[in-house]
Amino acid sequence: MNVADKTIVISGASRGIGANAARVFAAAGAKVVLLARSAGALTELAAEIGENSLALPCDVADYAAVEAAFATARAHFGSLDVLICNAGMIDPIARLSEAAPAAWAELINVNITGVFNMMHAGLPHLKAAGGGSVLTIGSGASQRPLEGWSAYCTSKAGAAMLTQALHLEEGENGIRVMGLSPGTVATQMQREIKASGINPVSALAWEDHIPAEWPARTLLWMCSADSDEFLGTEISLREENIRKRVGLI
Repeated sequence: MNVADKTIVISGASRGIGANAARVFAAAGAKVVLLARSAGALTELAAEIGENSLALPCDVADYAAVEAAFATARAHFGSLDVLICNAGMIDPIARLSEAAPAAWAELINVNITGVFNMMHAGLPHLKAAGGGSVLTIGSGASQRPLEGWSAYCTSKAGAAMLTQALHLEEGENGIRVMGLSPGTVATQMQREIKASGINPVSALAWEDHIPAEWPARTLLWMCSADSDEFLGTEISLREENIRKRVGLI
């Protein structure tokens, strides 16, 4: 897909991978729709990018809010072509016995239900455009438990299964679905992990993390035919082959 003049919806766009993805896609000529709960940060990013951006404060855990945001975006730009399901949270970082049930449920609502909401609300718009791409942000945490991360590991395993399920059901209908496991990225989430002092990830040095621009550039590559062999799977930026394909090394 040449993303020039295509409309890309990015959740969790106020910072980190989401904000960097917005800049990368906009630089490639795309129109970007920025979703996040942080209205102020979204407004600043939209002002930086310019007229080919639209800031829509939205909680992805609220289906009605997602549906309304997508309708507004399509009315503004004419179509929706790519959905990047990036919104996610790491808290509560706590042993299962000590985690607050309400906080645990909130993470699941954002990290799993939020992905479902974007997929469900977005499918009619993608099909109206003749097809499109749905990209999810995964994690190596989906494949192994880590102390204090019961909610996060569970949520990323659920998001990976949603990615596979959507590919199974809609892959033959022109919907390209793929996940990205970026590894550890130098974002605010890593600062929260560092502060927790729980499990080996918190012991990593800042320079051990990759820059947020790397997964952003990878998401752009994932919209191209060169990535088609990976449809229905979750690729990992820990793999040298993927970094080479993207042009990161």
